[in-house]
Amino acid sequence: MKTDMLHPVSPGLYEIPADYKKGMRVPARIYADWSMLDDMDNAVLEQLTNVAMLPGIQKYALCMPDGHSGYGFPIGGVAAIDPDEGVISPGGIGFDINCGIRLVATNLTYEEIKPSLTKIVDRLFAAVPSGVGGKGMISLSRSEFDTAVREGTAWAVKKGFGVPADMEYTEDSGTIAGADPSHVSMKAFERGKNQIGTLGSGNHFLEIQVVKKENIYDESRAREFGIVRDNQVFLMIHCGSRGYGHQIASDYLQRFLSVMQGKYGLSMPDRELACAPFRSDDGSAYFGAMNCAINFAFINRQLIMHRVREVFGEVLRKSPEDLGMRLVYDVCHNTAKLETHSIDGRDRELLIHRKGATRAFPGNMKGVPGRYRGAGQPVIIGGSMETGSYLLAGEESAADSFFSTAHGSGRAMSRKQAKKQFNGRELLRSMKEKGIYVQTASLAGLAEEAGSAYKNIDEVVRAAECAGISRVVAKFIPVGNIKG
Repeated sequence: MKTDMLHPVSPGLYEIPADYKKGMRVPARIYADWSMLDDMDNAVLEQLTNVAMLPGIQKYALCMPDGHSGYGFPIGGVAAIDPDEGVISPGGIGFDINCGIRLVATNLTYEEIKPSLTKIVDRLFAAVPSGVGGKGMISLSRSEFDTAVREGTAWAVKKGFGVPADMEYTEDSGTIAGADPSHVSMKAFERGKNQIGTLGSGNHFLEIQVVKKENIYDESRAREFGIVRDNQVFLMIHCGSRGYGHQIASDYLQRFLSVMQGKYGLSMPDRELACAPFRSDDGSAYFGAMNCAINFAFINRQLIMHRVREVFGEVLRKSPEDLGMRLVYDVCHNTAKLETHSIDGRDRELLIHRKGATRAFPGNMKGVPGRYRGAGQPVIIGGSMETGSYLLAGEESAADSFFSTAHGSGRAMSRKQAKKQFNGRELLRSMKEKGIYVQTASLAGLAEEAGSAYKNIDEVVRAAECAGISRVVAKFIPVGNIKG
């Protein structure tokens, strides 16, 4: 990466000044240590400085420690936009709208599930559709589907796919306001109607994990989040809005490209940053459609968790009370949301674009469940299938990041490179030798997800903590995995 224009601001934070490139409205900032910056591809800097040109952007264009190049925004990108004077950009949200992670605690220990681990993974693989074309658990008419994406998790719980506490421990209670199915195309509905309750492919997963005592770094917060014993079993679900969200993003990118210059007089240096004024008819339509995809993804993860509860109960022959499966939290990392943040000492409503970045509220902010007021919002950062994942907590010191942090380990090589370098069948064997039993819909897809294709997750979370944008609580080690 061309690092000569990066200036240190504070430990773990570097800035590119606004005069670096013509058209930048604000500085660009990257949360990372110097070695991580040196490893980032040049496109990250180029894309981030382009983001700094968005109309209405406030304070900074930001990139998290797991940043790598994406579509328009870098993955790991954050932009706070004035909703009255600024724009909304699908490139700042991503194609997999509300891709997110759900962490589920259990009363079980690894010793209790080890004899049945292979059977559990096999049953989960059969029960939770995965892969590119996986067909979902339910099929809905257009009217019922539209009701579902308006109501989100509340709809799923009402239909018997969970309990009310699941809503309490989901970001936005599992239902984002303002979802408007009238702005969603028939093509998006057709792509999504049979995909509710599916993992999909790529980096999505359903993972059985264990937390060991030596991997607990903040005992007080760990207890608040439900980590109460050594070798405790947790489940992690990582997926999003599938073809439904992808089509919504595609539809509106094309729509914005056709109107942004002629209708609104907007011009960006990269067509992938197509945008429209947030308060315009076009911007409002996209926001309503995007919120439908956010709610779709909440339902998707809710149904998968419901199926996980069923499989564990059947295989282990334990009651729900004995299993103790409870949602720790469900966080999004591909959204644009209206939030209140302080700018120069004044509270303002801002449209926060987070693409491959996780909300990380401190405990005193609205929206954090009462149980977590002392600890802060749980932040879930998924690692590779070989290395493990992390639980962190939001911190008050993260105000300059608009209370945002990393979302994962971030890719270190392209999928094409990974497929050339790694063999899916060999990965299956080597992971089994390490005590990780994997089922996958695609060996080629598995090769793309090799641990070495990703950045070092330990370094990413250390950088986030060093910069003060979240606090490390515990690390989870994988023992079983379902991959698309």
